[in-house]
Amino acid sequence: MNRMKQLGAVMALAALAACATTPTVSPEVNEAKAKVDTLAQQPLAAQAANEDLVAARSALSQAQQAQTKREDPEIVAHLAYLASRHADIGLERVQEAEARARINKAEAQRNAVVLEARAAEAKSAHAEAQAASESAVQAHAELEDLQRQYDALAAKQTDRGMVLTLGDVLFDTAQATLKAGAATTMERIAAFLKEHAGTRVRIEGHTDSVGSEAYNEDLSRRRAQAVADSLTGFGVSSDRIDVVPRGEGFPVVGNDTAAGRQQNRRVEVVFSNPEGSFASN
Repeated sequence: MNRMKQLGAVMALAALAACATTPTVSPEVNEAKAKVDTLAQQPLAAQAANEDLVAARSALSQAQQAQTKREDPEIVAHLAYLASRHADIGLERVQEAEARARINKAEAQRNAVVLEARAAEAKSAHAEAQAASESAVQAHAELEDLQRQYDALAAKQTDRGMVLTLGDVLFDTAQATLKAGAATTMERIAAFLKEHAGTRVRIEGHTDSVGSEAYNEDLSRRRAQAVADSLTGFGVSSDRIDVVPRGEGFPVVGNDTAAGRQQNRRVEVVFSNPEGSFASN
């Protein structure tokens, strides 16, 4: 029994000795270590908060050593506070760096979108300019082709538009019936109108001053109508043809000579623009 008491006493003394040699764990040190570990795990820690991390680790190491040596708890707590404070500052720097990185990334993305939009606008403008240039070239070519066709018809540019003059030789004297030789000219005019579907014609009849005004008015109408009928016979729609009798009122030269009167006896075919409008009446 005495031996059992002695053994219990020895064990109690050993437990007391163990407690005496084991340092007290400071919660401040544990908290500081957790913060330092958190800072060290941040991807931007070495770049944005390296000095803070180094200082935090140094203060934590001193706190742990002071705790092991059973130094004054206030000293341990102070060193742990310093470690925590450096770790907090380091984490703030890391967060700022992350925010700047997000801003820079967003700015880069915005710039990329702006550049892409500008590139698209430039490409579109280039395409439009190229299309306009091609359209202008095509329009110029069409205009030149149209002019060549007018030249082939012997039409001339006037303030009323392109005008083709059909001389008195197409009709018998004082008659409104086209001669057989006029068919070739009528067919060429009809072919031109078929190719240019938007163009209309105004057919004006003119006479010299021989005879009464009423007679000449009627003769100019019948001759203009004969040309119109010939064109419709070649397939030109009548709604594209206007017949205008001018009589003796618009001579090109004086009627005091036979040559002058012959020039005044004429039928003029006035062509509209491609949209069907005439320059004047």
